[in-house]
Amino acid sequence: MDAAREQIDYVLRTVEERDIRFIRLWFTDVLGFLKAFAITPAELEDAFEEGMSFDGSAIEGYARVQESDMLARPDPSTFQALPQAKGDLEARMFCDITTPDGAPFPGDPRAVLRRNLERASAKGFTFYVHPEMEFFLFKDSKTPVPLDQGSYFDLTPLDSAQDFRRRAIQALEAMGISVEYSHHEVAPSQHEIDLRFADALTMADNIMTYRLVVKEVAQQMGLHATFMPKPLQGEWGSGMHTHVSLFEGDRNAFFDARTAGHLSKVGRAFVAGVLRHAREITAVTNQWVNSYKRLIPGYEAPAYVCWSRHLRGALVRVPGAKPTKASSARIEIRSPDPACNPYLTLSVILAAGLRGLDEGYELADEVVDDVDTMSEEERAKRGIVPLPQDLNEAVDELERSELVADALGEHVFEQFIRNKRAEWDTFKAYVSPYERERYLPLL
Repeated sequence: MDAAREQIDYVLRTVEERDIRFIRLWFTDVLGFLKAFAITPAELEDAFEEGMSFDGSAIEGYARVQESDMLARPDPSTFQALPQAKGDLEARMFCDITTPDGAPFPGDPRAVLRRNLERASAKGFTFYVHPEMEFFLFKDSKTPVPLDQGSYFDLTPLDSAQDFRRRAIQALEAMGISVEYSHHEVAPSQHEIDLRFADALTMADNIMTYRLVVKEVAQQMGLHATFMPKPLQGEWGSGMHTHVSLFEGDRNAFFDARTAGHLSKVGRAFVAGVLRHAREITAVTNQWVNSYKRLIPGYEAPAYVCWSRHLRGALVRVPGAKPTKASSARIEIRSPDPACNPYLTLSVILAAGLRGLDEGYELADEVVDDVDTMSEEERAKRGIVPLPQDLNEAVDELERSELVADALGEHVFEQFIRNKRAEWDTFKAYVSPYERERYLPLL
């Protein structure tokens, strides 16, 4: 019996033994919004064998009306019972989306990541990821009123925030998602819960689950959790600092004890690839108008393309690996925010890094001085360029990128650009409170 059949049999047996009444089938649209529909146990065998049909034309970035038939095929390896406060026991599985003839649908973000991981696998690499997910907790979704005035690692008095983090971690671990640690972040009412590293596909699924769990736990407590990158003026924004590494079997390909920072030749070329293509991939890693309010100097978020071992404002940071712990060697990419589509974000990061390996890119000199306080002339002299300063500039860079077009595939590439152009056009036409406050009395 093959592994896939064993997994299917395990799911069928577990559903029966635990009297699970509903199985939720999850997938995402091109922007990374979670979509779902439920089936009963009676439909489960057919779902594995044939897939469940749905109208793809109703999903952002999927299909036109005339080619709308899609199949959701549940991945049995992602089966997990959902923690329920009350009611019938439910479970969920992520799905791979196919066309009616069984071919992978090119607009499925999960398929995009699978394809890029297969490219890495063909080179002998497994791609591992560890994200640091930040978010804000407010009283409601209408007004961003902080629940506390805490700062980094502050131990606030026993209140709803501490209780919230405890409940969220319990819910995540009940779903088989391992949590490394949690703490209060720099801004008022800002929090971070970090997941333990996993292979990239598992981690992308975990990120989607994480966002839903955090929001649901907050809602149960009468609160609102948001992954909006910059909800508060003058405060730190929320990032998704993404630690990545490549393994060859059990060996960390990023580790070399003989080099400064213990970063191997493979690791240096990967960083060089991420840096060279950073401007091209930013529209994916930071896909919202609001994302660019975070990527400004002064808040330990990257505004310029450079790398460092110590500077938190660098786009890529190389944490020091312990000589006796080669498995911990990694790089930290600090630009992504937690409102990205994780499948597409991990795809373009991997594609950029692998391009650095394939082309033998040389890594630029490390930046040890505060890049934010350098003059423009000094940055230019060192070859340090800025990240795109708004979504429009980022999409312009994306649209010219052969690397991103190849990584995402033609369908997702075109649909993503179309959606982001529409968002920018809407934003351009919006008259903001800032404009009324500043110009109405003056002009």
